[in-house]
Amino acid sequence: MGSSNHYMHTMSKIINLKDLLEKISLFHRQGKKIVFTNGCFDIMHVGHVRYLTAAKAKGEILVVGLNSDKSVNTIKGGGKRPIICEDQRAEVLAGLLCVDYITVFNEPDPLKLIQAIKPDVLVKGADWSEDKIIGADFVKKNGGQVVRMPLVPKISTSSIIQKILTVHS
Repeated sequence: MGSSNHYMHTMSKIINLKDLLEKISLFHRQGKKIVFTNGCFDIMHVGHVRYLTAAKAKGEILVVGLNSDKSVNTIKGGGKRPIICEDQRAEVLAGLLCVDYITVFNEPDPLKLIQAIKPDVLVKGADWSEDKIIGADFVKKNGGQVVRMPLVPKISTSSIIQKILTVHS
């Protein structure tokens, strides 16, 4: 596969919700297990890669709901995040073999997205207790499962930012 073909394949993983739902409908009819997770994925690090790889192992199609710049700003506050813009964050995610589709969402939480996709498995980090995981009740009521994934200790986007600020101040 030539490099331009590979680039086109990578970029075709980034998809709007309407087109994604058409694909999901087909995958459900084929009996494929859909895994969903969401996040900011601001400065990609080994924790993200391990988390997404483990999430993919829970099914056949991994869909990532990516917080838009606007929603990251709302969640993280202060206008300082994200560091990396949504188009570039989406493209980096698309470059990972384990990620099948990325859809960007503007809301502060992914509930509408989860209700539209109806994943078989909802994955979040173990730093979230199940009662705090948005969409967990919906997924379980629809016969799906909620998986809390262990995180890589001592690594996060915030800790990377802090290290940069400390070392380069």
